[in-house]
Amino acid sequence: MLKKPSEIKFIFFGSSRFSEFVLEELEKSGYSPILKITSAREPLPELNKLRELGADVFIVASFGKILPKELLEIPIHGSLNVHPSLLPKLRGASPIQGTILGMSEPGVTIIKMDEQMDHGPIIAQKAVPVDPFPDHYRVVEEKLAKAGGKLLTQALPVYLDGELKLREQEDDKATFVKMVKKEDGLLDLNDDTEKNYRKVLAYSTWPGAYLFFSAKGGSANPEGGKRREVRIVVKDAKIEPSSAQGFGGARDGKFVPVKIIPEGKREMDWQDFLRGNA
Repeated sequence: MLKKPSEIKFIFFGSSRFSEFVLEELEKSGYSPILKITSAREPLPELNKLRELGADVFIVASFGKILPKELLEIPIHGSLNVHPSLLPKLRGASPIQGTILGMSEPGVTIIKMDEQMDHGPIIAQKAVPVDPFPDHYRVVEEKLAKAGGKLLTQALPVYLDGELKLREQEDDKATFVKMVKKEDGLLDLNDDTEKNYRKVLAYSTWPGAYLFFSAKGGSANPEGGKRREVRIVVKDAKIEPSSAQGFGGARDGKFVPVKIIPEGKREMDWQDFLRGNA
């Protein structure tokens, strides 16, 4: 007989906005962790203390620290991970950004964790429609997290009962994404229009997509003379027909910033910035 949500003892590991949405879906369905570990910066609890809690399973969702094998194997049913991609696609630290950049269709996977990153057998998997797509990171993150939480609520009782047949990942089809660095947000205006547009969306939370613009000189010489290079964070953008005042020259139009933050200033419209600096 399947356990009721209230009968399942689990410890939850999650240190991000993604993990908050996953836990929210679990709690809405009656699942309540006996312990929540929400900081990856603080030392983990001692293994013996975790063993004493007698959890059926550990659940991990976007926890910013690699958990040792000895910890993962403490519960009798092991540890499960909610991963925001269709594994084995986009193993690694930035699957949501990779999805927005077009490396795979949106989806979530529940795996039983082993000592390798995003490698364990698949318990449940689901493609997640995101409409419109692509969209900003926070939007895609929330949709994938909520879908992952709901999928876990359905799979968890069946998994603990031993009724789920686990499926090994096809390692030869695996792709990988690295941790995002600040310089990844730099826009190459010679790149394809859609690539730059997707970068704005993928890096909209952090580090922010940015470009360098040759602007007019200071207020003493507003009409010409020496120009200065301004670093501009692009908060939002769009693709418009090639006749628009933008960047690039792809067949599908031009990359046009919409909302920007010039270095040292507040957010403003791109067109307002151009009127005083082009």
